[in-house]
Amino acid sequence: MGNENKETDNVEELKSDNNPFANDGLNSSDTVENAEESDTQITDEITTLKNELDKINNQYIRLAADFDNYRKRQMQEREALLKYGAEETLKKMIEALDNIDRAKSSVENVEDVNIVKESYNLVFKQIYDVLQKIGLEVIDTKDKEFDPNLHEAVMQTPTGDYPENTIIAELQKGYKLGDKVLRPSLVNVAVSE
Repeated sequence: MGNENKETDNVEELKSDNNPFANDGLNSSDTVENAEESDTQITDEITTLKNELDKINNQYIRLAADFDNYRKRQMQEREALLKYGAEETLKKMIEALDNIDRAKSSVENVEDVNIVKESYNLVFKQIYDVLQKIGLEVIDTKDKEFDPNLHEAVMQTPTGDYPENTIIAELQKGYKLGDKVLRPSLVNVAVSE
């Protein structure tokens, strides 16, 4: 019988507070309820996260589509600008062409050179004015120092009459549009003797 008392003592000891495997006074039905509540919470969180992910994905898809439409619209506008950008300039140039035609017709039977000269000057001024209105500028060279950004030296003349690197003569006019050089001026530059 001594063995039976030891076994009972051991069982009692296992049920006591010192047992690390005891479930702290919870019965198995409490554990199941807690597990079910925990599963429900996790399921709710997963559903919430899925909904948020779907919302973000939809926003991304809309944003990507909007950006694609923007890119296509920009490309179309750029192509139209390249294709029709010179339209206003050409309309103004057509007026100058009309005057060239008129001048050509009017000077066919004219023997006075001054009338031809006046017609030429009138047409040249009109063309130049149109080009100036759209931003074309003549590069100034008179008594200027040589600037390789604006001028191209095709000749160098040793002289004592001008300071070194001064432009002596313009051989061909240069033009720029704003800050951009369209064609540099061809010039003769003074060098020391």
